[in-house]
Amino acid sequence: MNNLQHFDGPTFEADVLNSADPVVVDFWAEWCPPCKMMEPAVERLADEFAGKVKIGKLDVDVNQDIAIRYGVMGIPTLGLFKDGKLVDRMVGYPGGAAPIRSWIENSTNVTTANK
Repeated sequence: MNNLQHFDGPTFEADVLNSADPVVVDFWAEWCPPCKMMEPAVERLADEFAGKVKIGKLDVDVNQDIAIRYGVMGIPTLGLFKDGKLVDRMVGYPGGAAPIRSWIENSTNVTTANK
C-alpha cells in the first residue's frame, strides 16, 4: 500500500493549501543523498497516517517557486501545513521514521494506529 502523494505547482493549492487534513510536504530533489535516505521513512509514515494526515513529496527543482515561497533553504525539509498555512518544519534527515512520526504527532495531535 502506498499512500505517498506527489505534489506540484498546478495542484499544490488544491492538494495542500485547501486540504481538510493536515499535510506534510517533503521538499526534496533527485540529486540529494539525505533526501533519498529519508524516502523509505516518509513512505512508511504516509501509510501509517493514511486518512489522518496527507504526506507527499514536492521536487524543489521542478517547483522552485513553491520552495522559495515557503523559505525552504535546505533539503530535505518537511513542512507541515494546516488550514492553508505552513505551521511547522523539520530540516534535515533525523535518522529514521521515529523522530518524524513524533514530530507529526506533536504538531498535529494525531497518532498512528501502528504505535
